[in-house]
Amino acid sequence: MRRLLWLGIGLAVGALVVRAITKKAQTFTPQGLAASARNSAVGIAGSVRDFVDDVRDGMAEREAEIHAAFTDGLTLDEDLNPEGRQHR
Repeated sequence: MRRLLWLGIGLAVGALVVRAITKKAQTFTPQGLAASARNSAVGIAGSVRDFVDDVRDGMAEREAEIHAAFTDGLTLDEDLNPEGRQHR
């Protein structure tokens, strides 16, 4: 009876190992490599798109600050104008 139990456990473990190896080997086939490259390209494109959106948001925010300061006649950099004087 014990032998049948160990035989069953061995068959189950062997089947899992073969399945895992087959799945891993599939990633090295041309189709698997193409899918991996496609997923990487999609991820990179999404990251670049997010970066560009963040830069555009920052630019719009800074432009609004510059326009507000320009209409008020203020300088934006404290290094250039430490006393906060208005220039007209």
